[in-house]
Amino acid sequence: MTPMLDAVVVGAGPNGLTAAVELARRGHSVAVFEARETVGGGARTEELTLPGFRHDPCSAVHPLGIGSPAFAGMPLDRYGLEWLHPELPMAHPFDDGTAAVLAHSVARTAASFGPRDAGAYRRLITPFLGRWDTLVRDFMSLPLTALPRDPVGLARFGAVGLLPYTALMRRFHDDRARALLAGLVAHVIAPLSGPGTSGVGLLFALAAHEKGWPLPRGGSQSISDALTAYLRDLGGEVTTGYEVKRLDELPPARAYLFDTSPTALARIAGLGRAYERYRYGAAAFKIDYALDGPVPWTAPEPRVAGTVQIGPGSRDIATALRAATGGSAPETPFLITAQPSLVDPGRAPAGRHVFWAYGHVPHGWRGDLTDAVERQIERFAPGFRDRVLARATAGPPQLAAGNANYVGGDIACGAASGLQLLLRPRPTLFPYATRHPAVFLCSAAAWPGPGVHGMSGHNAAKAVWRALRKGDRR
Repeated sequence: MTPMLDAVVVGAGPNGLTAAVELARRGHSVAVFEARETVGGGARTEELTLPGFRHDPCSAVHPLGIGSPAFAGMPLDRYGLEWLHPELPMAHPFDDGTAAVLAHSVARTAASFGPRDAGAYRRLITPFLGRWDTLVRDFMSLPLTALPRDPVGLARFGAVGLLPYTALMRRFHDDRARALLAGLVAHVIAPLSGPGTSGVGLLFALAAHEKGWPLPRGGSQSISDALTAYLRDLGGEVTTGYEVKRLDELPPARAYLFDTSPTALARIAGLGRAYERYRYGAAAFKIDYALDGPVPWTAPEPRVAGTVQIGPGSRDIATALRAATGGSAPETPFLITAQPSLVDPGRAPAGRHVFWAYGHVPHGWRGDLTDAVERQIERFAPGFRDRVLARATAGPPQLAAGNANYVGGDIACGAASGLQLLLRPRPTLFPYATRHPAVFLCSAAAWPGPGVHGMSGHNAAKAVWRALRKGDRR
């Protein structure tokens, strides 16, 4: 007879691996099952274009990874995870050949917005400086029943963060600050007028000043590999190439955690229409490039930035988001781009570079955004196309095929807009539990949502640990 495990995790993305590690650290027996042949989920690295060019098919830059309370409590550096910091975390170029920046320094960032908005930005950010560890732990652990460590700081953050970004942008006179912060909000593919969107922009900006926007040496796969190695050292088991279609295909366990979409969880665990009201959102259209040299940006700041936002104005960004979330592909997309080989030359052959870009498109869209994406890049980097050696494109169907959690190409594993930005996957204080007492959700579909930070898995593991402890008492 197969011995009963304490926990089985379905899905070896960062959240599933984090949940498994947290339970294994507490002495529980844990096994992880992953459908693909390698671990990683949204944190993988592959040769997508040409030999020797190592790309991240999904996430590339990780401000919430280096700043994650979950990862901070693990010795992942012992397992090969090394964070590399570009000179500038992020740059946002404009048509006049200049750029605003999100720098490690608040002063440098504020100065890039111009004299009329420098003071407004400093006043926005300064109250939260030096509080990252406590603030983010409180914020990302909600809505659990644990009391916040800094309730005053959390309330102050909430007073600003719960506002729609369209309200926050009124603090600024000029569009340089408005556009850069609007781009930060757009990382969760949410309309700028939605509740809580100010908090998204504020969190990403604060992360740059407190922790940076680093890339892991070797690519995002390094995060997943470090988590896996740590888990195995703790006695956990990881099985890849094992697609789970029914709960009874898994070993007997006291608890089952799903690092999957709610749709997949309901199907596998037999929960019927439990998540029928859960909304999936707009999608991404992503292109990975192999280049024969660095991107020829006109402005100097993007040449040393790990991430470059291409808008350029707040109205342009709002228009692109409205189009994608409203069901039509934007003619002029807002782009988020990353330049991993600027700080990690080993990601490409000598003198060559990898480059990563995506724009937003409607859920399940089947068109080709390549030309629109490259016209936008050329707008701020004339001659870009001449440096392209190869490209790998992935629209919503390809993204969904590569990662089952990206339903319809939604890389956030569910719309991060409206109340679902704050209450995931449904309005409850216990978002990880399901109506099956032994089944739990630990993916980005549960609070605190998308990003390679492991906190959904961390929080779900705590819920499982409490349930197992309660069962032991009985």
